[in-house]
Amino acid sequence: MLDLKFIRENPEKVRKALKDRGMSGEILENLLHIDAERRALLRDLEDLRHQRNLISEEISKLLQNKENSQEKIMEAKKIGEDVDRLEGRLSQLDEKLKDLLLNIPNIPHESVPVGTDSSYNKVVRTWGEPKEFDFTPRTHLELGEYLDIIDFPRAAKLVGSNFALFKGDGARLQRALIDFMLDLHTKKHRYKEIWPPALVNRMSMTATGQLPKLELDMYRLRDDDFFLIPTAEVPVTNLHRDEILEEEKLPLYYTAYTPCFRREAGSYGKDTKGLVRVHQFDKIELVKFTKPEDSYKEHEMLVRDAEEVLQLLGLSYRTVLLSTGDLSFAGAKCYDLEAWAPGLGRYLEVSSCSNFEDFQARRANIRFRTIGGKIAYVHTLNGSGLAVGRTLVAILENYQEKDGTVVIPEALRPYMHGLDRIIPSIEVR
Repeated sequence: MLDLKFIRENPEKVRKALKDRGMSGEILENLLHIDAERRALLRDLEDLRHQRNLISEEISKLLQNKENSQEKIMEAKKIGEDVDRLEGRLSQLDEKLKDLLLNIPNIPHESVPVGTDSSYNKVVRTWGEPKEFDFTPRTHLELGEYLDIIDFPRAAKLVGSNFALFKGDGARLQRALIDFMLDLHTKKHRYKEIWPPALVNRMSMTATGQLPKLELDMYRLRDDDFFLIPTAEVPVTNLHRDEILEEEKLPLYYTAYTPCFRREAGSYGKDTKGLVRVHQFDKIELVKFTKPEDSYKEHEMLVRDAEEVLQLLGLSYRTVLLSTGDLSFAGAKCYDLEAWAPGLGRYLEVSSCSNFEDFQARRANIRFRTIGGKIAYVHTLNGSGLAVGRTLVAILENYQEKDGTVVIPEALRPYMHGLDRIIPSIEVR
């Protein structure tokens, strides 16, 4: 969240940030009004408590001198009632202020393009050329059915629509991608692997910014206030919640493979078929904890780490800097990596790499102690390295042959036990 003192001293900057994100400034005005009332109330409370202390001293002296103290006692009682009333109001204001602070988004970095939606995003670089075919390329849905490696009907039978079931070489390819990505990030890029729980509590979801704003998009348990994770960002970032790290240990790099769960509330009708938008998907996450002065250098390095996955897989892609209107609630700056999917005929987001500055760290109370002994908030960053299902889409559609078979990228063949091509299964189904 934003620092209240910062908001109080820089209302125009926050007002502009809300406008650039396409949001109303009403929430800011409400916050400033409540903050002003709260501060005035605190002054009144301080005065009342001071008066009560003085009267208590007078009552003590009267009792010591065996003089009548009844009038002062009644006066002290009245002040006590006023204190109780103001403390009750203060508690109400504190809750309102907390709720407003939790719903004010991060301030976009000055390098972020200003615009109300994705049409203002900026392509900053490309890699490779979109593959051309001498035949009409099939979509991953058609390839998955023909090769019998992805089964949407049976997944729907098991749970419902917008779930996928991988089988045979499809399941092997999914597992190969996971192992390949984890090996790259742990062995070459120096991330420490984490295997976190797939459930987190409300505090964890709030700390990273998913709650309260995105609660309708999450899967919540009925009997416990736990949530299925929408991304490994949530448990991994919360590893250091309420901790003070030592400066000499920063930066910290973590990576994690997890299944991810999202209800996709409000997304009905968009990409409802195939692997592009499903309720459960697999993802490799990259998370960094850095010193503030290093976070934007580390952000660029994180993006390059994610890009290397696509390069090693031989998938053409573009790197896109998101505009203020397309930026996530908690993000200060974000790049999307979009792989070319020839069957779909468009670029497909396979990674989103964000710098949150100290926005999440304030919510999660993650700080570090400088060598000089000063305590400050860390900066948190994360990115997909990559989304497995969508990367599989790009592989199937880019490496398909005219006969419907799919060549395995060379980087994945060791993980596929030497298999170099997926062909239709001859097994009886």
